[in-house]
Amino acid sequence: MPITLQQVRANCTKARQRMEQARAERWAFGAFNLDDEPTLKAVSLAAKAKNAPVLVEVSAGEVSEIGIQNVRDMVDNFRYEYGVEMYINLDHSPSVEDAKKGIDAGFEFIHIDYSQAKKDATEAEIIEATKEVVEYAKFTGALVESEPHYFGGSSNLHTEKIDYEEIRKTFSTPEGALRFVVETGIDTFAAAVGNLHGKYPVPKKLDLELLQRIRDVLPCNISLHGGSGTPGHYFESAVQIGVTKININSDMRVAYHNTLLKTLKDNADEYSVAKLVNRDVVPAVQAVVEAKLASFNATGRAVI
Repeated sequence: MPITLQQVRANCTKARQRMEQARAERWAFGAFNLDDEPTLKAVSLAAKAKNAPVLVEVSAGEVSEIGIQNVRDMVDNFRYEYGVEMYINLDHSPSVEDAKKGIDAGFEFIHIDYSQAKKDATEAEIIEATKEVVEYAKFTGALVESEPHYFGGSSNLHTEKIDYEEIRKTFSTPEGALRFVVETGIDTFAAAVGNLHGKYPVPKKLDLELLQRIRDVLPCNISLHGGSGTPGHYFESAVQIGVTKININSDMRVAYHNTLLKTLKDNADEYSVAKLVNRDVVPAVQAVVEAKLASFNATGRAVI
């Protein structure tokens, strides 16, 4: 059953207040990608075990597979069943129209990533698209996130090395970040300080000194995309600096994939794959989420 506009606005108001609280208290929401129902179950169980608030997020690919209204309904059902604090983020929405659909569906968090579909988009184009989404989101109070640059990588297991010289070309700057926030009116700035989508052969390195300088000048929330494959001490430092949202996807997918392959091999005569997924895969993904929540200082922070 669809939630009412009144409920949507109440959820968005609470989400906005909780992001402010996270910054003041130095902890961050984990934003975990929702691939399917077992993934959602794993995140819900981890949130309950850690008594931690969480975001589940879907990008265009997941929306096309699951359906945007189905995502809203699934999350609400699991939120009530497990008694957890959980919100939905539309991640890397490639167009204004897609972002508006997420707002209409009652998502509390909207990430408009205009350069996702148009990698050669100018900053002026990105700003105009973002401003349109910010204005539209006022109807529900959804928090809007964006950035004036393209995030490289993909939510997968990569075999190539990280070319930090190339990545540094897309790093955020304090001056550029502040200009973008002021011109767009966004609630959350997605900083690029060494974070990169995907999981790589070597751990990622974050420029914490740059992150601090960006935090010092911005009046809004800061998020980190591409959190997978990042040593936990970077997260611990980032939340102390004032990051309030960290995205995780590839670490979960790798745990899901590897555990599923092993359990299918070990149980070749079992044809109820769903039973194996619930028995073995869900706990493996749950363990990844719980570890991240601990690094984000989110344990015990839930408000139901």
